[in-house]
Amino acid sequence: MRTISATHDLAQPLPLDGGQSLEDVRIAYETYGTLNERGDNAILICHATTGDQHVATPHPITGKPGWWSRTVGPGLPIDTDRFYVICPNVLGSCMGTTGPSSLAPDGQPYGMRFPVITIRDMVRAHVALLKALGVERLYAVIGGSMGGMQALSLAVNWPDMADRVLVLAATAAMPVQNIAFQELGRQAIMADPDWQGGAYYGTGRSPDAGLAVARMAAHITYLSEASLSEKFGRRLQDRQAKSFGFGADYQVESYLRYQGESFTGRFDANSYLYITKAMSYFDLTEGLVGDNRPSDEDHRARLAEVFRGVTSRFCLVSFDTDWLYPTSESRVIAHALNAAGAPVSFMELAAPFGHDSFLLDVPALDRVIEGFLLR
Repeated sequence: MRTISATHDLAQPLPLDGGQSLEDVRIAYETYGTLNERGDNAILICHATTGDQHVATPHPITGKPGWWSRTVGPGLPIDTDRFYVICPNVLGSCMGTTGPSSLAPDGQPYGMRFPVITIRDMVRAHVALLKALGVERLYAVIGGSMGGMQALSLAVNWPDMADRVLVLAATAAMPVQNIAFQELGRQAIMADPDWQGGAYYGTGRSPDAGLAVARMAAHITYLSEASLSEKFGRRLQDRQAKSFGFGADYQVESYLRYQGESFTGRFDANSYLYITKAMSYFDLTEGLVGDNRPSDEDHRARLAEVFRGVTSRFCLVSFDTDWLYPTSESRVIAHALNAAGAPVSFMELAAPFGHDSFLLDVPALDRVIEGFLLR
């Protein structure tokens, strides 16, 4: 598989939804396969919240396989012998694309001087990268979770950009419960004394404790009760009886602590603040609704209006154990697309893994992806 890991520096400042523009933007990305002579075999893969561009190659910090290596590659559902796959690291992240840990024009890390961004800003950077790579129109854009939000944003805001849009376990507007969970994570980071107002770079101290708690809280939302019960139950961790202390008595406690501690070694706390804030802001109808979200019925009507004029074919997938972005969220999108006259297929798949199902071994999802791309 022909793989390229590279960066691209935008020649022009990137305009942002907040009214500012960002200069000297660098985008880190990976490509797999080869763009054909007609230029019509490109697939954009958009990663989730704490993902990165290493979709099918080992992570340079952890050494773990790419986050979708079971799906992207020669002969796999996203076949790199046929398709030219592009996966960029999102704006605001910490894996090579410009974000709060990057150097500002004054030579110092941005920290909290980095402008607040939106999902549409992330996609705006993706589109600039695609143009630089010679891709005028995508065969497909694919994303799960926050990646699905990016795919929807591209379809709505750049309606002539993609032939197919595959959205996995996502939403058209961030549900209020999820905004609450994300605020919990952000407050955990900012309450850590080592956060230092976001200016911790080069000080020898970083808000690892706060970031770990944020990750633990988020990780719970990615799983299902069934998967937690099956994997851990109420089993004790390396002991025969309760300690009557505040150590990790239960296996699930030990697991969450491990997830939080290991996360701090590969992700930047300020990037977590900015990316989750972009997700909290996300609403495809944001150009229509003003500051206050309307009633559910009115929101569905406005969402249908947003989809009018899109030229893509859509496939929406939800999972029956996902309570972070449950099937009801995908159904709202499907109904709006139907109301707008856009071609859409929608299915709920059975999987025990919760929200993370789109990343794990779900053979039915493999068949859906392969079938949608070959139609």
